[in-house]
Amino acid sequence: MLLRHMQWFEAADLIVKGMEGAIAAKTVTYDFERLMDGAKLLKCSEFG
Repeated sequence: MLLRHMQWFEAADLIVKGMEGAIAAKTVTYDFERLMDGAKLLKCSEFG
């Protein structure tokens, strides 16, 4: 991840934590939604 390369470890960790939470809650964009049962599809603008 670019942020880790730039040594922005705290920011990188926060992004990973947010992604993990979104995936666990099954609120994801199309690329993940099509692979998950019962997921809620969000537009990219809604996901951010």
